[in-house]
Amino acid sequence: MKVALLSESLADETALRGLVAAVLRQSPKFVGPGYRARGWPNVAQVMPAVLRHLHFNTDTDVLVTVVDSDDSVVHTAAHDAPQYFHPRCRMCQLRAVYRQTTKRLPPAHGRERVIRAVGVAVPAIEAWYLCGRDATVSEAAWIAGQGTGRQPYSRAELKWRVYGTDRPSLAHEIDCALREVERLRHDVRRLEFDFPGFAAVATDLRASAHPNTS
Repeated sequence: MKVALLSESLADETALRGLVAAVLRQSPKFVGPGYRARGWPNVAQVMPAVLRHLHFNTDTDVLVTVVDSDDSVVHTAAHDAPQYFHPRCRMCQLRAVYRQTTKRLPPAHGRERVIRAVGVAVPAIEAWYLCGRDATVSEAAWIAGQGTGRQPYSRAELKWRVYGTDRPSLAHEIDCALREVERLRHDVRRLEFDFPGFAAVATDLRASAHPNTS
């Protein structure tokens, strides 16, 4: 399987390589997306160009796109209803960009289209890194905080817990991310349970690996 990654930073991409391999239980061949994104909303802005590049110029099977939710509306099961779209949900937005970009593309390289796998880290990918070693950090805890107006932690606090600083160098960020991913790859089901935004991309990935099964 050939997989391209689109995320907010090089550090995120490095971590996603390990998480994708853990979900698939194999090491896919990673393909350059052709364009780099830096933060949200740049990911959504370059996604159409990335999809067209991968579709016409490569034989890539899957585009994995992962962003942080920050303070946006968190995706829920209600958003998966047919024709439903929440304009402030980043999962809904990215899935809509994919649909609008690919619906008119002709088949290329022996496949209909590049398969999408979209995930959203709530509120940031550092929360994923803390799964299994900080029980106070979860998607449910963040959603509960949004409901009461009293968040259980800030994004800066998550950075401190992972990196020991809220302004890590890129090298330090990558080192810490790889350390946590090495731990997480042995129990990705826990990560899926605590973070449905990760479960979404994992589900898409598994479906892409077995496209003819129901």
